[in-house]
Amino acid sequence: MTEVLLRDRRILVDGQPELLLAGEVHYFRLARADWADRLDQLRDCGGDTVATYVPWLWHELPDGSVDLTGRTHEQRDLAGFLDLAHQHGLRAVVRPGPFIMAEVKNEGIPYRVYDEHPHLLPTTWDGAPISTRTIDYLAPEFLAAADGWYAQVMPLVAERLAARGGPVVAVQLDNEIGMLSWVTNSPDLTDGLCADLARWAVERYGKDTAAARIGADPADPAAWSAALRTPAEERSLALHDDLGRYMRDRYRRYVTALRTSAERYGLTGVPFLVNVHGTSGGRGRTFPIGISQLMESYRGQPQLTSGSDYYLGDLTVTNVADLYVSNAFLAAVHDGDQPLTCLEFEAGNGDYGEDLSTLYPPEAIDLKTRLCVAQGNRLLNLYLFAGGHNPPLAEPVGDGNDRIAFTGERHGFAAPVGPEGRLNSTYAAARRALHTVCGVADLLADGDEEHDGFALGFVPDHYLTEYHHPASTNRAEQIAELERFRGMGARDVLARALLLAGYSFPAVDLQAPAPGGAPPVLVLATAPTLGSDVQQRLVDHLRAGGRLLLHGPLPTRDHDGTPCTLLADALGLRADGWLEGGPHYFPSVVGRDWAAGPAEVRVGYAQLLTGSGERLLTEVGSGRACGAEVTVGAGRAMVIATDYPCHLDFWQAALDRLGVRPRLRHDAGEPGLLATSTVDRSGQRLLHLINVAPSAIEFGLWHRDEPVLSGRRLRIDARAGLMLPAGVRVGPATLLESSCELVARNGSEVLLRPTQTEDVAVFATDRPVHADRGKLAVAGGRTTLTMRALDGEPVRVSIG
Repeated sequence: MTEVLLRDRRILVDGQPELLLAGEVHYFRLARADWADRLDQLRDCGGDTVATYVPWLWHELPDGSVDLTGRTHEQRDLAGFLDLAHQHGLRAVVRPGPFIMAEVKNEGIPYRVYDEHPHLLPTTWDGAPISTRTIDYLAPEFLAAADGWYAQVMPLVAERLAARGGPVVAVQLDNEIGMLSWVTNSPDLTDGLCADLARWAVERYGKDTAAARIGADPADPAAWSAALRTPAEERSLALHDDLGRYMRDRYRRYVTALRTSAERYGLTGVPFLVNVHGTSGGRGRTFPIGISQLMESYRGQPQLTSGSDYYLGDLTVTNVADLYVSNAFLAAVHDGDQPLTCLEFEAGNGDYGEDLSTLYPPEAIDLKTRLCVAQGNRLLNLYLFAGGHNPPLAEPVGDGNDRIAFTGERHGFAAPVGPEGRLNSTYAAARRALHTVCGVADLLADGDEEHDGFALGFVPDHYLTEYHHPASTNRAEQIAELERFRGMGARDVLARALLLAGYSFPAVDLQAPAPGGAPPVLVLATAPTLGSDVQQRLVDHLRAGGRLLLHGPLPTRDHDGTPCTLLADALGLRADGWLEGGPHYFPSVVGRDWAAGPAEVRVGYAQLLTGSGERLLTEVGSGRACGAEVTVGAGRAMVIATDYPCHLDFWQAALDRLGVRPRLRHDAGEPGLLATSTVDRSGQRLLHLINVAPSAIEFGLWHRDEPVLSGRRLRIDARAGLMLPAGVRVGPATLLESSCELVARNGSEVLLRPTQTEDVAVFATDRPVHADRGKLAVAGGRTTLTMRALDGEPVRVSIG
């Protein structure tokens, strides 16, 4: 029997921290004869866990019965697939919906649910029908139908829980909750939902304030629903704000209902997962919308955590900060037990349409894997690992192909293992990435990323932007403004500069208490819209001696449009003009004192500031300030009210001014190198060095001002990475540092992979050291092994 727990941001298996390296294999898209082959390929790739959706649409038959054991079709044998995975030494993550997406028709919901309950198809803005087939999640009829599905599938899964000797180590509750209504801008506005929102608003504000915010009496269902569906312009901002907050609570109640149902049918003693959607077009700028939608569904819930869906394509200087910040924002709304996981970790070549319009380079998966494990992801699920074929529906519906999915007969064209079992170039890349992680899995499973004394502020309410009534000008302008300035800063410069300048940092949810207190320095990209609660928190932070780097316009209003200048007033600053770059004006800024550069710098906008503080940046054309340093109480703030470019030396100097210095420092001449580190609870460390640039980088490296590897220069090829051990125990010795990566470690023996033209490994030990090649030198209780690369072959070293 195996106990699986979420504790201290780790996945504990029988009390020991472990990584779960998974791959998604859809048994229902593969002939039974192919199951063993795909599971073996997953094992060969370095995976130890198989994940799969379980499509309700496929398992429920026209007569209403449910087949989960293959009595009507071998590809319905979920029980047999899980048992076979267990026989192959794999764990399992089961994803039974009720919604599963996965290109399955109706997102996996049986047709009869819609046929029997047509009123469950929501109406949306202006009473129009929604454009996608979704359902009012909390409609009693849908919850009853979903409970009926769980009554069938959950007992079978429960019999196979790891706690009962089976393979199942986690179960996902539903899939991408709220995604369809967001991406189509079609909020569910059924009569039932509108009535429930009226109850929520009255409980939150009282009847009179609720009526004033929405523009209708909450006791008048018809008028209330009409006001929600067609907002008055003067109330649009307040209405949208309330709608977003209400939906957070609604999704929370939905997940609670699913979990209660699952537990009723035997799923106890197993971690639950809720996946978060939101990447788009190879970027993560909208990913925090998914966090904002679902954070109340999982934050603080015992034995439940979030999992990301990352579809970022390649990893370059363009989007590397997107991935880093997405992980940081996810972690910021977790409690002290909830680990990061990734339930859909894009692993294929990007040719999703079989049109060869996109092909990702294979090394992308290695770069993304390295960055995610460095930030503490404990589960990575390669999605999709193996393609297959969509079987015909049990009952034809006359929709053109009568199969379970809309991709035709074949599915998973881009996966490392194609529909017919053919391997594409991403398989070898995934195999290299996972085997690299396996070599240090124990260090990563119990390791936490180290940070540099500041946190990036996360404001979930900046991402309550999933809905906007098409006719609301005020709402459109608010969303455009937030999209421009929030999160990673205008042009993404703030986050990109911090990361490429060598810093590693967490995020902090500025709308929730910070466990252990706030870090001494906060960095925030903001817009003119910033909630009064966050503004007051920043004021209190400064008055208590904290420091703040504010990038963006001064906040002047709350999310519902009411004026709010708490922060600006405390700073003693006032917005007094706005200069926007355009066809006939080209704003430039010049710095003073430490911010002075060799030349004026062109910017996209400059907000002109008046008030107290030291002038930091000046807009050249007007001669007026657009950046200032201000003392507030015992604290200090730096306001950069312009989209200053990604000049790394400027941003390094700004953080240095606030007392922040990177613990890992390098002297690479070109940008593109990320440097961070993880350390486990016994002090064993890994240095994570990732080059996302298109060219090789040579550099020296310092850790807390001490040269790494005695000042030896390192080289990382273009778009490659290194995980270097530091202070790692090898039997009676300690591997103090090495330019090699760890391939394996077993007792007093270690396997090292050379990475340079000449490599070194330094051991602290009084025992003899043996190596199957290279030169050994002993001095002062240390043994230094020097070796030259030999076709990348690992070096075996034993102690004693």
